[in-house]
Amino acid sequence: MEGGAGGYNPRTPEQVFGDFRGRRAGIVKALTTDVEKFYQQCDPEKENLCLYGLPNETWEVNLPAEEVPPELPEPALGINFARDGMDERDWLSLVAVHSDAWLLAVAFYFGARFGFDKESRKRLFNMINGLPTIYEVVTGVAKKQPKEKAHSSNGKSNKSGSKPSRSSESHAKTSKIPPPKEEESEGEDEDEEENGNTLCGACGDNYGNDEFWICCDICEKWFHGKCVKITPARAEHIKQYKCPACSTKRSRV
Repeated sequence: MEGGAGGYNPRTPEQVFGDFRGRRAGIVKALTTDVEKFYQQCDPEKENLCLYGLPNETWEVNLPAEEVPPELPEPALGINFARDGMDERDWLSLVAVHSDAWLLAVAFYFGARFGFDKESRKRLFNMINGLPTIYEVVTGVAKKQPKEKAHSSNGKSNKSGSKPSRSSESHAKTSKIPPPKEEESEGEDEDEEENGNTLCGACGDNYGNDEFWICCDICEKWFHGKCVKITPARAEHIKQYKCPACSTKRSRV
């Protein structure tokens, strides 16, 4: 697979983590914002295909490497064959699980190749473990708890003091901080931790202060406005927002 190693061999835990994060971001895009394109490229009529995440945060569906053994561990083979035999969400979740396993294999391949000691391996794992898995991003598992608590605090002011929702009768769907902060709550630290667990359905990253977010009215996943190309001004005129995955899903029905 051309570009599998990205022409770059990371040699420190921090460099390996940077490689991991770039490949992960590419795969997350394939399974979320680029899902229509990914779906079309996984044609069951083609040969065994693999999903590759690249260090530059892009992705590609391609045939497996021809050399034996390959330069890097290979991702799951034949993901295209299962596409039409499963529910789409289940298929994407399956690809996500195999992609998580592949990313770990690549990261610790570099660790073994460049002789990481116990402390270096532990440091690498802790950095990786600080990110949600691709499976968690695709299925929304990681943010179910914060989302429920956010709904229960309807009408409260949000952390950044940004505009409330585009609909005053319901929980804010557009905000700089998705889960609003409880007023004068003694559990302030716990509140911030819950907010930090809210993940963007496109890039999989946590929120940052002063970032605009929008929630899909169909799947109820939160997204950075910049990831789905929605500005605060545009959001004010949207009655029902559908994320790219939900929009393309309906177009194929």
